[in-house]
Amino acid sequence: MTSTPPPCVLEHWSSSEVDPSIRLDYWRDVAHNWVDVQPLSPGDALEASWSLLRGENCFFGTKRSTAYEMRTSPRHVPPGEDMVVISLLEAGEMRLNAAPGEHQHATAGMLGLYAPRQEACYHWGEGARQTYVALPRSVVLAALGREPGNLLLTPQRCALAPALAAQLAHLGLLARQPGRVSAVEYAGLLDATRALALLTLRNLGRQGEAADLPDLEENLHAGRHAAALRFMEQHAHRQGLDAAVIARGAGCSRTRLYEAFAAQGQTVMGALRELRLQRARAFVEHSPRLHVGALSWRCGFADPSDFSKLFRARFGLSPTEWHRRVWMEPALRRGA
Repeated sequence: MTSTPPPCVLEHWSSSEVDPSIRLDYWRDVAHNWVDVQPLSPGDALEASWSLLRGENCFFGTKRSTAYEMRTSPRHVPPGEDMVVISLLEAGEMRLNAAPGEHQHATAGMLGLYAPRQEACYHWGEGARQTYVALPRSVVLAALGREPGNLLLTPQRCALAPALAAQLAHLGLLARQPGRVSAVEYAGLLDATRALALLTLRNLGRQGEAADLPDLEENLHAGRHAAALRFMEQHAHRQGLDAAVIARGAGCSRTRLYEAFAAQGQTVMGALRELRLQRARAFVEHSPRLHVGALSWRCGFADPSDFSKLFRARFGLSPTEWHRRVWMEPALRRGA
């Protein structure tokens, strides 16, 4: 089993808590101490929110704001905080003016690698929401095998980019809903996100080499586990989804995949079955009409009879009985 990381406390800041006259300065202090945030246009006021999880060797943030501009360079990076950011733009747009060949126009859904020590100017559009993980530059350098630069991480360039984007979006959603998970659960999610980010960088830096490289000084099973879960979520409806397919989606061999799930006290197919059953229960609870055959197929179960047996074994009732309890019995009580 893997060791449990220390608990992470979610920090949150909103511009609504601060007087408008000092919002920009406070935004510089809490969210952008590595960069130079530029003054707003006359008459504009900053509206922003930001949530942060700090780990032992990385941190995670999600923020949304009105339009503003920031500039990066080595002189803005505090001593001991030479970090590199892997960022998912979840909403809005961002335009980056940097070195020749590094100009970017990022839109919603794009994942990018950014080095704050590089000279660049970032223009965040109105309502842009950025969700990111920040890692020490030395760690990124070791994983990537070269100096990191400003780079869009497309699926064509990096096979694990979709899995990391999904993981960042998943953690961002939880961070924006305080109270959903505990400090211990946040720590586990942050550790998995960090490990998946490192796997993604290794995948990017070693294209054409074997995907199943040794972990060297890092145990990256948490990253493989996270990548596999995100892949399962996207493909749970597929009837032929098996360990070999999941391993390819997670960018590793079946042996590494089995090891990653064993480290979490799980099996690969057991985790897939649980994901499918939880999805089926959610459909039952949100669908006024129930067709067991269509539901089983939609959730990746080829045989409706086997699906019903698994559902009863997991939740104590068949899908039909669960649907009746959710939809019929309350209506009957109201009509009594």
